[in-house]
Amino acid sequence: MKRVMIIGAGKIGETAAFLLQQSGDYEVTLADSNNALLQKCTDARICKTVLDVNNATSLQQALQEQDMVLSACPFFLNVKIATAAAKANTHYFDLTEDVATTNAIREIAAQANVSFMPQCGLAPGFISIAAHDIAKQFDTLDAVRLRVGALPQFPTNSLMYNLTWSTDGLINEYCNPCDAIHEGERKEVMPMEGYERFALDGVEYEAFNTSGGLGALAEILDRKVYNLDYKTVRYPGHCQLMKILLNELKLNKKREMLKEIMEDSIPFTQQDVVLVFVSVSGMVNGRSVQRSYSRKIYNQAVSGRDFTAIQLTTAGAACAVIDLHAKGLLPANGFVRQEDVAFNDLINNRFAVYYN
Repeated sequence: MKRVMIIGAGKIGETAAFLLQQSGDYEVTLADSNNALLQKCTDARICKTVLDVNNATSLQQALQEQDMVLSACPFFLNVKIATAAAKANTHYFDLTEDVATTNAIREIAAQANVSFMPQCGLAPGFISIAAHDIAKQFDTLDAVRLRVGALPQFPTNSLMYNLTWSTDGLINEYCNPCDAIHEGERKEVMPMEGYERFALDGVEYEAFNTSGGLGALAEILDRKVYNLDYKTVRYPGHCQLMKILLNELKLNKKREMLKEIMEDSIPFTQQDVVLVFVSVSGMVNGRSVQRSYSRKIYNQAVSGRDFTAIQLTTAGAACAVIDLHAKGLLPANGFVRQEDVAFNDLINNRFAVYYN
């Protein structure tokens, strides 16, 4: 039985612990510096431990008892956890969308004897694996477009939005430069730009550039595709209001204040929907072709417990790649990209059933 430590007992971390424990194949430890948060996990089969990741010695000692670690912490703690994992010879996974953090972990992996796989959630993560799988079906590529939204089913406020996951991660996506390939040139584009409108299943949406969602696709498809981009999906009106907050009120330079405002003013909702859409166009056997992948995933009950769609899609994708690694289907050492995962292996994994 594989031993897995999940650091971060928030909504996603606790969900991942539950899913892995439910499988019966993992001995799961849930760790956090906040004991009150840990006690919200009432599953007696999950071991719970108070752990401060800022204490490098305690962190390394804790990881030495584990085969794998999943960081469900804010992105700015992940380098510390990855550094300790390398010293403890513990395989490392995380959910970060932060590009700089991922690059730092790549450097750590180059000197390590175990594997390091960041960006294991929904976006980046599942969406980049799906896009890469479709792109490989083409002889030449014109455009690869990734669109993901984590949305309330019943929006009622002016932002048409509810908090469903990490506020730090959300602000990071809205404020940091975004990887893209435009007219054959790899470049960084501005967040909240590239605005577009589209309809899916009769519902109107907007989409705009956000940071981190491409994973390694810009690197992999450099000089192979004419246009590549990732955009976050929201209900119409959200982007303009956020641009007022971020740019005109300059809250993009006061991220802690923005976080406090959002968490104080925007309610959490259990009733959500995750929208996943990939569109790829190019040439196949001399013919211009477009192929797409689209899913809407709703909140649902698992083994008698209610989970949001963002919990199940993010934690489920992370648990799936951990499971594939445990089964020997992913590299045992070095830096592992999401795009190294075979899409059929992922979508058929027991932890990724929520995408079907």
